[in-house]
Amino acid sequence: MRVYGIKTCGSVKKALKFLKDIGVEFEFIDFKKESVGCDKIDEWLKKVDINTLFNSRGTKYRQLKLKELNLDDEGKREWLCKENLLIKRPVIELDNGEVLVGFDEEVYREVFSGA
Repeated sequence: MRVYGIKTCGSVKKALKFLKDIGVEFEFIDFKKESVGCDKIDEWLKKVDINTLFNSRGTKYRQLKLKELNLDDEGKREWLCKENLLIKRPVIELDNGEVLVGFDEEVYREVFSGA
């Protein structure tokens, strides 16, 4: 299982703590050290909606003034490819191929109940 995010993100911290507390092993990929390209973004977009993956409430979104651009889905995808900090965090790739985006403790409890 892989967890993508940045260590300073509150949601990522909660997710990592949750996974560690229940003893789930994972590999952590830090967007600040290792960016993901369009191939990975496209892989995720086959499993989750663009609006789930695209973080329109984060600091980077405001800094880049993307609200003013009224991006369509393709525009959002292009921005995700070139600026990984626009990806809603964390992104978790489960061993079964499923992808979880963001931290929702109820969803995590359900998904990892067998762990």
